[in-house]
Amino acid sequence: MNGLIGRSWKGFENLPQGGYIVCPNHLTEIDPLVVGHAIYSNGRLPRWLAKESLFKPPVLGWFLRTTGQVPVSRSSASAAESLKQAQKVLDAGGVIVIYPEGTLTRDPNLWPMIGRTGAARLALQTGAPVVPMAHWGDQELLPRYSKKMYLFPRKHVTVSVGTPVNLDDLREGPRTRTVLQEATNRIMDAITGLQAELREEEPPAKRWDPSEHGQAQTGRSFEKPDN
Repeated sequence: MNGLIGRSWKGFENLPQGGYIVCPNHLTEIDPLVVGHAIYSNGRLPRWLAKESLFKPPVLGWFLRTTGQVPVSRSSASAAESLKQAQKVLDAGGVIVIYPEGTLTRDPNLWPMIGRTGAARLALQTGAPVVPMAHWGDQELLPRYSKKMYLFPRKHVTVSVGTPVNLDDLREGPRTRTVLQEATNRIMDAITGLQAELREEEPPAKRWDPSEHGQAQTGRSFEKPDN
């Protein structure tokens, strides 16, 4: 990545020791490389919760399994198994990366949109710290949903890490939908705040909700959900 972009890392002293969950915003298909490079450059080898479909192609699937990535399925039974595998990584002191938005942001101005509850569920289940992360600039190298990279002029990417999200008051008691949503909102608030600092802009008062705009929650495009 150093050959493609200039980069600045901010706040990486906030990364805790031991196992933890990193929750970044999701701007473009290339940002997993940016996020992974930033974490690895600061002494840790991250693992992702990755879509199950990515494990099916022979070469890519072999690589993902060999490097210990965790497949995620939308079925409830498989999702539970994914959380168990992620917990093993955290218990062993590893780093798990989860995009709480679940897909590239649908927000027209690239602000973080509403989050899904998977990261909160894993955090409350394991007790692992949740570290918010924001990045900005990589969308100029590879715009959202673009197949073309814009190498010139050389782009600059900044990655910022915040302090772990305070979920202590939510860790005791049942993990109800209300509790999971509150934890998710705190995580998304922290990510949005970091991105606002990077952009030197005010974020929207309300996060983008694809369902309110006739958009699918997942997938590569802005297609309307099936009826």
